[in-house]
Amino acid sequence: MSYSVDVNVLLYASDQSSPFHRTASDFLRQCSSAGDLFCLAYMTLMSYLRIATHPRIFTNPLSPKEALENLQMLVSLPQVRLISEDDGFLEIYREITEHFPVRGNLVPDAHLAGLLRQHEVRTIYTNDPDFKKFDFIRVENPFS
Repeated sequence: MSYSVDVNVLLYASDQSSPFHRTASDFLRQCSSAGDLFCLAYMTLMSYLRIATHPRIFTNPLSPKEALENLQMLVSLPQVRLISEDDGFLEIYREITEHFPVRGNLVPDAHLAGLLRQHEVRTIYTNDPDFKKFDFIRVENPFS
């Protein structure tokens, strides 16, 4: 079985002021010891770098070096696979977004959902309910 996480899980694990910090950190530790394939999209990693280092979003933003080291530690785990768009991605994106309007903040969610579909990843861990719009993904909230 394979799964992925939305950027919010990574951010909560890094944001010690978040009420979800402990849960997210514990969840990622469990991921690091589990045998299932843990797929991470490059877009998720880049979103993490953008947000975790942003002083208007994080009370105590990470330095670019700290944020990148966090990601390097995560992607070095043997069960982690990095995923990105392959040929045919735009057609998948079109298929999954043709039944409802996708704009604004839903665009990156649809992008990630399309990547997961293309790579046959069936589960995402997130507290973003927008992923429930994509019926081919099982959405699990590690914070509930």
